[in-house]
Amino acid sequence: MDATDVIGYNQGVTVLSQTFSSATIDLADDDAVQQHFRDRGWTDGLPIVAPTPARVHAMLDWGGFPPDHVVGVETVKARPLSAEKVAVNAVLAGCLPPDFPVVVAAVEAICNPALLVHGATASTGGCAILLVVNGPVRRQLRMASSFSVLAGSDRASICIGRAVRLVLRNLLEVRPGELDRSTLGHPGKISWCIAEDEEGAAPWRSLAEERGVPEGVSSVTAFAASGPRQVMNEWTTDPVEVAMTLVAEIKASMLNYSIWAGNYAVVIPPQLRKVFHDAGWSKADLRQYVYDHAVVRRTDWIAVGKAAVVNDKNRHYEYRALPSPDHLLVISAGGEAGGFAAVIPPWLGPKSTATTAGVGVCLDC
Repeated sequence: MDATDVIGYNQGVTVLSQTFSSATIDLADDDAVQQHFRDRGWTDGLPIVAPTPARVHAMLDWGGFPPDHVVGVETVKARPLSAEKVAVNAVLAGCLPPDFPVVVAAVEAICNPALLVHGATASTGGCAILLVVNGPVRRQLRMASSFSVLAGSDRASICIGRAVRLVLRNLLEVRPGELDRSTLGHPGKISWCIAEDEEGAAPWRSLAEERGVPEGVSSVTAFAASGPRQVMNEWTTDPVEVAMTLVAEIKASMLNYSIWAGNYAVVIPPQLRKVFHDAGWSKADLRQYVYDHAVVRRTDWIAVGKAAVVNDKNRHYEYRALPSPDHLLVISAGGEAGGFAAVIPPWLGPKSTATTAGVGVCLDC
């Protein structure tokens, strides 16, 4: 048996289970199911939903996937992830069948070699995979984009994020002390999935549209991300000053964590979005400002206790947070009031880049 067992409730194996490659076992009741999974390290410690044959079939049927459909291949291990095994973990996480196409798109995105999921999830740096959902599926699943958006603001977001984390845990051995070598980690390792507030962000374009996803198509963007860093500036209506606050936090991350350029994300709630909107700033304007100003020098490391990495040869080197303006992910989300925003740094500079996959559609075909 492995971490994708299909569970029967003391009733013998149903005919449905015969189509699965996963082992099928009988357990007496839900308490026995919980104990079975906990004992084997197949859960994150939270209660799970028993992956019965009927529930797994319901996931696959909703998405239109045969059990042996390969959702993605983790390239370092050369390990294919089948729709069946992804569906089992989606059930475990509490997903409902309509959530499953989003889970599949998320797994496709993290298996894109550009994300380097093996390195990101094995690193001592402790990043997690942030998922950003765009398109009509947000409304269909009643995903929330407002209050407490970075902390699991609705059922679908929590369960989808958790499903992807359980896929990593159970299918790729990303468990603490095993492949996961995080020194500290952060809570996004349990579940980290948000929906962008596309309607409230107008006239800004959505993250998905800016990444080339056709209008009206749902998608998931995956990003290997360090923990969010909250900032506040509610004393200005000048977009430059708000952008300066974001840049200051990005520069602090460069000095205190990693100096290497990569994808950064900024999450902008309505109050600060209004500052940019009233001034006529687009997302592209904000990206360009951050690219131009999020720059540190090697000598800046001296002030944060890292003089040992500064020498006469490198002391005048300059480092940008972004390889290009397009590497900044600008996400519209958050509660209605408060001059807050969040800066989300990358795992480790250019080694991993954000990836996007379509929900129920191939973006590269």
